[in-house]
Amino acid sequence: MTKEWYEQPFVFPKWANYLLPGVVIAVVGGLFYVPTVVGLGASPQMTAVGYQPVQPVPYSHALHAGKLGIDCRYCHTTVEKAAFAAIPPTETCMNCHTNIRTQSQALAPIRASWATGKPVEWIKIHDLPHYVYFSHEAHVTHGVGCIECHGRIDQMERVYQAKPLSMGWCLDCHRDPGPHLRPKNVAVTDMNWTPSANPPEEESPAELLKDYSIHDTAYMQSCSTCHR
Repeated sequence: MTKEWYEQPFVFPKWANYLLPGVVIAVVGGLFYVPTVVGLGASPQMTAVGYQPVQPVPYSHALHAGKLGIDCRYCHTTVEKAAFAAIPPTETCMNCHTNIRTQSQALAPIRASWATGKPVEWIKIHDLPHYVYFSHEAHVTHGVGCIECHGRIDQMERVYQAKPLSMGWCLDCHRDPGPHLRPKNVAVTDMNWTPSANPPEEESPAELLKDYSIHDTAYMQSCSTCHR
């Protein structure tokens, strides 16, 4: 190493003058950016809580599921055996409405669908992102009641999204599923059932987990469980 090289002053490139201000701006901006993004991401506006579209037919769950007591599975026939809850075909509606309220103007789209064979274009309400896998069968056959995700459907004149259906909301249940389960002798579609304050031993969360063979909560929290 020559003396001349050693005595030369060390010179940074010009762009280094902007390095420190850039770091300061990034740190200060991050302090505002992260809470803002998290806050907005968890807000009802982003999770669609309260989303209540106007359907092509004014179908009242309060009347059908509530007052008349029609079981959810009569219309949504696949919830116990498939990932998706099937939208009932027009034939299901006409099982009753060939004889009941046959001239109702509100049911005109149903009669038109029956005559033409074209399905009623119902608007999907509980719509998860395409990268999320959710199985109705896995939940309802393991004691998770409809009310846990859909709220009091039986009291809704027009259905709306009652729960956030966010990743954090799902994980809260996956971390501790016991309190969200109901005994095998209670229908998952029973909207009026609630766990008693002092449940018998055979209905305690620990016993329900055992009854449904739910042991591996670590797997239930794994990314691959819902993102496949």
